[in-house]
Amino acid sequence: MIRFAQVTFCYHESAAPVLNAVDFEVPEGELWAVVGLSGSGKSTLLRSVNGLVPHFSGGHFSGEVRVDGRSTRVFKPRDLADVVGMVGQSPAAGFVTDTVEDELAYVMENLGVPPAAMRRRVEDTLDLLGLHDLRTRPLRELSGGQQQRVAIGSALTAAPRVLVLDEPTSALDPAAAEEVLACLSRLVHDLGVSVLIAEHRLERVLPFADRVVLVPGGSLPVVVGAPAEVMVTSPVAPPLIRLGRAARWSPLPLSVRDARRVAGPLRERLRHSPQPPAPRPPGPAAAPVAEIAGLTASYGDIVALRDVTLKVYPGEIVALMGRNGSGKSTLLAHLAGLRAPRPGRVRVAGEAPHRLAPKQLNRLIGLVPQDPAQLLYALTVADECQTTDRDDGLRPGTTAASLEGVLPGVPADRHPNDLSEGQRLALALAVILASGPRIVALDEPTRGLDYKAKERLGKTLRDLARQGRAVVVATHDVELVAQIADRAVVLADGEVVADGPAREVVCHSPVFAPQVAKVLAPDPWLTVDEVTEALTRVEP
Repeated sequence: MIRFAQVTFCYHESAAPVLNAVDFEVPEGELWAVVGLSGSGKSTLLRSVNGLVPHFSGGHFSGEVRVDGRSTRVFKPRDLADVVGMVGQSPAAGFVTDTVEDELAYVMENLGVPPAAMRRRVEDTLDLLGLHDLRTRPLRELSGGQQQRVAIGSALTAAPRVLVLDEPTSALDPAAAEEVLACLSRLVHDLGVSVLIAEHRLERVLPFADRVVLVPGGSLPVVVGAPAEVMVTSPVAPPLIRLGRAARWSPLPLSVRDARRVAGPLRERLRHSPQPPAPRPPGPAAAPVAEIAGLTASYGDIVALRDVTLKVYPGEIVALMGRNGSGKSTLLAHLAGLRAPRPGRVRVAGEAPHRLAPKQLNRLIGLVPQDPAQLLYALTVADECQTTDRDDGLRPGTTAASLEGVLPGVPADRHPNDLSEGQRLALALAVILASGPRIVALDEPTRGLDYKAKERLGKTLRDLARQGRAVVVATHDVELVAQIADRAVVLADGEVVADGPAREVVCHSPVFAPQVAKVLAPDPWLTVDEVTEALTRVEP
């Protein structure tokens, strides 16, 4: 169905090819996962399936890609729209209409699908992706995860024979991600659709993958093989694979179910080792740096928050968790002074944040939104740093030093839009940190980040907490929560349904528990690092 024949591609500004002699074939009715580090060429490979590379990107292209018998050298992206459906990393950037239902129908209108068939496909897609309650909602009012599902649905309604998805579950909560992947699996198995999917959260996609394409980058050859075989040496691996490597399981398990079947001896060994540290007791001695009381918020008739009360203390990392649309981003917006509490009360260091001037607010709280590019306006990284210093009244070089502390080596002459996801996030975080805020808030900061980039982010956030700053992270990434969070607050339909030590909250949740916790339950282990350290203290 998809045939890469000795494909080599190099961008105009690059000295080395991004793809080098890529040669493989995806048969009809299979789901293939594309894995690799950030910047390795995964998105380039995906965009070559529908001809965006090279017709839109430019560059030097050799070899051939054929999709359902059509060569992308001859057929341009518009000529492949009936056979290839594509969902990019930023769903909102591809929206054309205003409402969910209109967006689902838009592609079919362009393809000339009869109205009766359009109606049926829209209804099927609404049901498949759990969007029926959102059909008349304006797209701009949806959460990031809901927008992601709409983008996937828009690609599905055209009934393509090939689906190409770049980070399709990055903004979805665990349950929604499972539903989307189960939906894709049904399309593969029941309708013979071929799916090529790039996803950094491999813990989600590997159990569904028939094959894995490892894009190592640096002009190295692409590796294609069975998931368990490729994961043995893959430089990117989810916690389950890392746990299997530490326990020396062979073959490596790809699902929690498979891991639990062989984890008995490991659980027994761990019970003879020092147990994970007990959660810190609630009620820190320090006064709270932020207080929210009786906060209710709405978007028209949609209630986003209901009588929320919450305190945040210096030196702690608080994870906000919950389904898409549960109110996490709205809560952060109130905390950061972007919305006035009506009704309710929000105080940061005793001040009402929505009443403060920007310079005052920046010294109390900084918010990195879901799309870090929203904070970046200059033409180069250096200009961005200088502009921040000038606007916030900081000493020249302050923001550049902040960036070097967050992520060394970000090119100063690069346009922010040309940075990798990790570099762009680091720049936005440096802009926020330059003013020395007492609270650092981040909304879905791990979208588009590979495991190594997430580790660097986690270290940065832990360092901030050790400095006495409070960190509040709204995230669906349960593995990040397991690594860094002191406390977890779970929202559902705008209400706080759980608030306590992160280890207790996530270990007792079938939805928000990380992979290690699921494999080693009922023992309260959260991360591979905890397990590895414990194994070094017991006899093999």
